[in-house]
Amino acid sequence: MSPNKACPVILSSIPGTHILLFRHPSAGAQLVKGTIEKGETPAQAALRELSEESGIAAASVVSDMGCWDAGHLDQIWSFQLCFTPALLPRQWTHQTLDDHCHTFSFFWAPLDNLPFADCHPVFRRALRFLTARLTAQGYALAHDQSKNHLG
Repeated sequence: MSPNKACPVILSSIPGTHILLFRHPSAGAQLVKGTIEKGETPAQAALRELSEESGIAAASVVSDMGCWDAGHLDQIWSFQLCFTPALLPRQWTHQTLDDHCHTFSFFWAPLDNLPFADCHPVFRRALRFLTARLTAQGYALAHDQSKNHLG
């Protein structure tokens, strides 16, 4: 399975596992995700998309969490667990330069209480896949050093 979309995943150090999501002004709650450009690795694309969509420029990939067939528009998503040394706020907005210059509202969602009702069905399925993958890797049960700090 060769991915064509990259999805950076960032977890927080809030008690209980939380994942970074954002609200799109017209499309609900989402994960950061974007197209892998020609010549890019999934990890490079994930870091680029993270910077473009959230403003988080200082990040690194901790691990490749595998690929997932979205069952939508021939999209194969590559999930990349990322870390940033930056002190991230509990919520913030970021205006993109692409995607019609939308302003995205970022927030931390508890992994055990995700906002499925606010998500497009593709993102609901993606979050279910990701929750299962994170739980299998122990992220939903305990915190470790790859999680990010919040201000």
